[in-house]
Amino acid sequence: MDITDLTVHELMKKMSNKELSSEEVIKAYIDRIDEKEKDVKAFVTTLCDEALNTAREIDKKKNNGEKLSNLAGIPIGIKDNICTKGIKTTCSSKMLEDFISPYDATVVEKLNNENLIDLGKLNMDEFAMGASTEYSYFKKTSNPWNLNTVPGGSSGGSAAAVAANLVPWALGSDTGGSIRQPAAFCGVVGLKPTYGLVSRYGLVAFASSLDQIGPITKDVEDAAILLNIIAGHDEKDTTSYDIPKKDYTKALKNDVKGLKIGIPKEYFGEGINKEVKKKLEESIEIYKKLGAEVEEFSLDIADYALATYYIIACAEASSNLGRFDGIRYGHRTENYTNLRELFRNSRSEGFGPEVKRRIILGTYVLSSGYYDAYYKKAQQVRTLVKKEFDKAFEKYDILLTPTSPNVAFEIGTKSNNPLEMYLADICTVSVNIAGLPGISIPCGVNSDNMPIGMQLIGNKFEEEKILNVAYTFEQEYKFREKYKPNFSKK
Repeated sequence: MDITDLTVHELMKKMSNKELSSEEVIKAYIDRIDEKEKDVKAFVTTLCDEALNTAREIDKKKNNGEKLSNLAGIPIGIKDNICTKGIKTTCSSKMLEDFISPYDATVVEKLNNENLIDLGKLNMDEFAMGASTEYSYFKKTSNPWNLNTVPGGSSGGSAAAVAANLVPWALGSDTGGSIRQPAAFCGVVGLKPTYGLVSRYGLVAFASSLDQIGPITKDVEDAAILLNIIAGHDEKDTTSYDIPKKDYTKALKNDVKGLKIGIPKEYFGEGINKEVKKKLEESIEIYKKLGAEVEEFSLDIADYALATYYIIACAEASSNLGRFDGIRYGHRTENYTNLRELFRNSRSEGFGPEVKRRIILGTYVLSSGYYDAYYKKAQQVRTLVKKEFDKAFEKYDILLTPTSPNVAFEIGTKSNNPLEMYLADICTVSVNIAGLPGISIPCGVNSDNMPIGMQLIGNKFEEEKILNVAYTFEQEYKFREKYKPNFSKK
């Protein structure tokens, strides 16, 4: 039995039956990290020794009859823009290279309450800005399915670590597809919850009105379990909604009979890879066979979503990253003779090219001569996007689209072409603009054995629906039984 290939719900069962101890589980993951991390490069910081000590303490408590959570002793990986007390939180940036957080994010507190064990902080695009994890200051993460390709981004380290069995599950953050797109590229499950369902307190901000923390897991049931832990109102986050607590695992009914699925035709037009389109069409046929009603329709506003997203996201990034000035927070240059040089050189040295590009663009659209033409207009279009989705959900329970128009691309092929990289987000950004929940699940592989992702979008706070629709497909298709990453260099 390969312990690291088990899902979390399988681990829970074996640990509750005393077939496995926490120490055995952690040792198996440490051995796996020792074996594969050099190829995948998913971690910025590993916590193997600390994890092993914690596992032994948890086993001791269990043996002494202490009542602990069913998840006690199970490891997890955390994206490196989520604050962890006493541990580096770098956002994969030179700007925060030595920053040790003095507090835990709310989601981390919730993981600690369940006695989950942090195996380390996972690599990402710097300050979550990117779609390939090539913009990390520390290293480029590789996709376990083909080490010459990207794992997606910005939560590429999280998705690659789960796909490579370096962690059983992980937390990522999603501003415009940063959980779902890497999940699609790495053949795992990625859930972006409704905006406000999961606290953002302790998440280093990129674009505050779009950011959301969510799970990256091996299967849908694990995504529901992790959402159970992290969802809920938080007084420390003013955008957090106070809604009744739910058990999302109860939504997994393996039944879609009579469900209405809408297919926005704009997502299947020009620009989508032929093999991706074919797999999505096969997946649609599976849903029809399972009893769902499927209908194509037009989501007119989809064409404007990408431009709207990049204006709003860059504007908010420009504002949020203003605090990293070499005085209050972040890297401070040694090369300055006056205050202006201190600011300029600290930020020039501390930020990478993609972050600088977005700060400049964001500052431009917020400037007095261009505010109305760009930022104000983008906010007006955002309202139209929300209304279009509201209209769609009057007729359909779920919307189905590709997660990405393409499979994972080779490292280095798009990093010098920002516009081409931005187009990788074309299928995912509208979900963040509207504050909706979306999930990516694998629906097959292409002729090169690279995973293809299918995105299911639900109405606000209807995570149960998308989880059930995803679970039903997963039970029928059995992706994990058919396909595995082979760590090749094609």
